[in-house]
Amino acid sequence: MEGPSGTIFNIQRFSLHDGPGLRTTVFLKGCPLRCPWCHNPESQSPVPEVMYWKTRCVGCGACVAACPEGVLRLEGGQVVLTGERCAACEECVSRCPAGARGVSGKKATPGEVLSEVLKDTVFFDQSGGGVTFSGGEPLFQPEFLEASLRLCKEAGLMTAVDTSGFAPWEAIERLLPFTDLFLYDVKHMDDAVHRELIGVSNKLILENLCRLGGTGKEVLARLPLIPGVNDQRDNIEKTGEFLSSVGVSRITVLPYHDMGKEKYERLGRDYALTELLEPPDEDIERVVNALKGLGLRVEVSGRS
Repeated sequence: MEGPSGTIFNIQRFSLHDGPGLRTTVFLKGCPLRCPWCHNPESQSPVPEVMYWKTRCVGCGACVAACPEGVLRLEGGQVVLTGERCAACEECVSRCPAGARGVSGKKATPGEVLSEVLKDTVFFDQSGGGVTFSGGEPLFQPEFLEASLRLCKEAGLMTAVDTSGFAPWEAIERLLPFTDLFLYDVKHMDDAVHRELIGVSNKLILENLCRLGGTGKEVLARLPLIPGVNDQRDNIEKTGEFLSSVGVSRITVLPYHDMGKEKYERLGRDYALTELLEPPDEDIERVVNALKGLGLRVEVSGRS
């Protein structure tokens, strides 16, 4: 049997920053973390969500009339969500003539995921790429993730999992036979700061990384570099020292960007970091040099 279905919100082809070669990245919905710099806010909720592109809206009111919950209102030519009872029934989506409303999230089986991924095998063969499962937090749907990875591995694909590591070790351990590479986020070494910023402790994350480093699996650490949040010298040094101590020798620095800001507006949510600027090149270079000085192999990749 191929395993249980899950909820995904995107399958992105020709990804360059989610592992070696050209990748097809499968994005799973649901995440227990709440990083304020998250550029995929539609990934956080485990259920489908309606998104609204106000620049496409023609103000016809068709969606307002169609909403069975009565939570939409037309104000000044724009549609406003007046409550939190939206059930993502898609009535407003199907009635919108301008394509201003859409749903993020749909059910899929592991077999359906594999069928989509296999369309890209020619690019994997030429570039040394494969499939990456990301999110959200893919381990938020452990059974679906495991079943999908198993099918991909049986099909001869190179597999990767992009994770925060915030999951029971048993869930990670079950993936080991089917995962070639783990992309593992390390956001902050101070537990109190981690709790304040992201909403959860980093203890389980670091414990799991320690155990994963001892399995012999290839692990690529990833550091989202957020100015004023985790770019301090002390935190960078502690990050590098910890990675070296658990047998992880490679890290990718992902400088902050705000390219996901408009997605918050589409979800009717506020973006928390409106005043934050991207880190200048000299700050990125400082972090890279500090990590290299601790013996790590460092690269800078797509801005995250």
